[in-house]
Amino acid sequence: MNKEARHFAKSILYTVTSNILSLAISTIVILVVPKLFGVQEYGYWQLYAFYTSFVGFLHFGWNDGIYLRYGGQDYKQLDKKLFFSQFYMLIIFELLIGIMIILMTLLWITDVERNFIILMSVFSMFILNVRYFLFFVLQATNRIKEFSKLTILDRVLYAVILVIMLVLGVRDYRYLIYAELLARGITLVFTMFSCREIAFAKLKSFTFTFSEMRKNISVGVKLMFATIASLLIMGVVRFFIERSWDIATFGKVSLTISISNLMMVFITTVGIVIYPLLRRAKHEDLADIYQLIRNLLSPFLLGVLIFFNPLRYLLLQWLPNYAESIKYMAIIFPIVVYEGLMSLLVNTFFKTIRAEAKLLHFNVITLALSVILTIISTIVLHNLELSIVSILVLLATRCILSELWITHKLGIDIRIEIVKEALMTIGFVISSLVLNPLDGWLVFTLLYVIYLITKRKSLKHAINEIVHMMKVST
Repeated sequence: MNKEARHFAKSILYTVTSNILSLAISTIVILVVPKLFGVQEYGYWQLYAFYTSFVGFLHFGWNDGIYLRYGGQDYKQLDKKLFFSQFYMLIIFELLIGIMIILMTLLWITDVERNFIILMSVFSMFILNVRYFLFFVLQATNRIKEFSKLTILDRVLYAVILVIMLVLGVRDYRYLIYAELLARGITLVFTMFSCREIAFAKLKSFTFTFSEMRKNISVGVKLMFATIASLLIMGVVRFFIERSWDIATFGKVSLTISISNLMMVFITTVGIVIYPLLRRAKHEDLADIYQLIRNLLSPFLLGVLIFFNPLRYLLLQWLPNYAESIKYMAIIFPIVVYEGLMSLLVNTFFKTIRAEAKLLHFNVITLALSVILTIISTIVLHNLELSIVSILVLLATRCILSELWITHKLGIDIRIEIVKEALMTIGFVISSLVLNPLDGWLVFTLLYVIYLITKRKSLKHAINEIVHMMKVST
């Protein structure tokens, strides 16, 4: 293979390895913690996880701007003095934000548990945002090997600390938070050494480079708001569920979402490898690359749904206290199809063609729909099942609208494929809810085989293209 092909293959290998490990550890945490902890304790842990999913945006697009502006560049060519100044300006900024949130929490929040969770979320915010500055530098400059190793370190440390605590009989959700913060903090230190030219430059190199900060924020803020809006689409529903029902119900619903999102750990990081390569690709090749990836990705994501019924049976045996929430998985599980397409394909191409404003536009539209549907389902009708259905409908709508725009931009027509995927999703939900697990599995498997038959030509073409590229690279 030539040098570039070998580097790409190694990047994919490291990404797959780190994600398999992350997937395994996440699976253990998701399945073991609710088994050993009480429903209420698990609910508080999920509330912390929910809050921390948003704190990563309190850099206001600073990190995203670096990722977008410097994506595809070589690490050696970066102005280390400039990045050193930006890094420590971000640290100062995050400290100020953290102090403000802590003061407001101490003044206004009286609930002890919620107070503790918010304070811990602030510590998580500081560690995550500082660490992601360096993570984004590694990703943008295609240092995927180092990024993957650090990801593995983070998950392994967390797993080791967690196992020790569980063996010692710890059953307090607070210690789950401490374990995660400790693992993230240690990983931050190692990440700083991985980017030592940036993190440990001479102090005399520091200057307040506000113009560079403004450039990064102005470029990254659109992507940041697009990502916030994306999280809020599901976040609004989860927030109103937590407010309209109790912490136990919130924890149960969050469990089903966490299980359904497990595959996203793998899919999201593959997009990290693809982005720098797409930035270097010729614009006229993007349409072919899009179709190639989609023709392989869509059948794979729909194929994941085949494993739902066996998974549901095992979960019912393992977590009988969550039987009520596991039935909702038939509705939530198909989000892996639309979130997978959105994360690996759509978002990556929006960033490649620098259409973050349009991505924000579609996310805001879907967020507005989310607010309307959530108010109707939780406050007006007080219907938990309808709230959960709205999650799938909203994520599917966002993905379809975004894909129609970007494929039109690239000169591709995928309307038939969108209809096929929608029919497959509807077929999956109905067969899983109405039929017993075995019959539901048989019906959907039959539907999937029919789907593959309709896709045989495009699948064959995509596989042949991959084989051809590998031969050319050797």
